[in-house]
Order: sequence, then structure tokens, then C-alpha cells
Amino acid sequence: MFKPKTIPLVMLAMVTMISTTAFAQRALPDPTGATAVQRDVNQQTRIEEGLKSGQLTTREAAGLERKEARIDHMEANALKDGKLTPAEQARINRQQNKVSRDIYAEKHDAQTGNPNSASSQRMQADVQRNVNQEQRIRNGLKDGSLSKEEAARLERGQARESRLQARAGADGHVGAAEQRHVQRTENRQSRKIFNERHDQ
Repeated sequence: MFKPKTIPLVMLAMVTMISTTAFAQRALPDPTGATAVQRDVNQQTRIEEGLKSGQLTTREAAGLERKEARIDHMEANALKDGKLTPAEQARINRQQNKVSRDIYAEKHDAQTGNPNSASSQRMQADVQRNVNQEQRIRNGLKDGSLSKEEAARLERGQARESRLQARAGADGHVGAAEQRHVQRTENRQSRKIFNERHDQ
């Protein structure tokens, strides 16, 4: 049984614990830009999963890639001066939230794709490369092997990749020649990421 004097102390401890938990769950600013790039990884992963499950058609995935390209372009512009201001971060976050809702809507509408079709398989492979390359950029920002200016240039390259994928799948079909064109761009981007992370 608590003594009258200990009750206020117990209540104070409980209030402190609750407020600390609430603070920990609140998103904190990330001046490195790694959080924004992690959102790119997450959203590209959701697109790939939608293609693999048949929840997304090739055309739907292409439309989402066009929107992802816009986000990559916003990130490139925000990071190019070596700073990510709270206002820039908030703008990127709003756009990512909008695209997140679009991914959900496209995955839960009546349209379904054939994940085993050659076209879907090609789009799946290209989106998986996006996931991998965004993850490498995010890791570079986190471990300091990439500056924000370098990440800006790489995000501009990611925007180019996503636009190419969007064009390739806009008609609902990604052909072998279209994929080869996308893969050449992805290979160049992969080398750039490696070089930027391993320079002085």
C-alpha cells in the first residue's frame, strides 16, 4: 500500500514515462536526408511487392514510377546545396505521403496484373534495382561515405531511371529492348553510386 507522500511521486514517474514514450514515437528532423531516401526504399519495395502479388499491373507500376521520379527530383534539388531544411523535408514528406496513398489505392483497386508475364517480370527486376540503389544511397548518407551534394546527384540519376521505367511501362507492356535500355541506365547509375561512395 502506498503512503500518501509516495502517490505524487508515482504519478510523476508515470507522467514522465508516458511523455518520454510519446516523444520517442514523434518523427525527428533528419538533416542527413537518409530518412527521406529510406522512404524511397520502402515505397519502391511496395511497388515491387504489388507487381509480384498481381495487385499492380505493369501500367499501374509505371504510373507510380513516374511519381517516384518526381520525389527523387525534389530530393535532388533539396540536397544539392548540402543542406536539407525543415521546410524542404516537410515538402518531400508531403509528396511521399501522397504517393504512399496512391500506391495503396492502386494495389487495392479492381485491376490485377499477371506477375508471371514477361512484361511484369521485367518491371519487377527494374523496380528491384531501384530498391537496391536507393538503399545504397541511404547507407552512404548514414555512414558518411556520401555527402548530401553527392546524394543529390545520385537522386537525379534515380529520377532518370524511374522516368525511363515509367515510359517503358506506360502502354502496359515492357519489351525486351525497353528493358535493355533501362538496364544500361541502371548499370551506369550503379557505377556512379560505387564511385561516389569510394572517392576521397
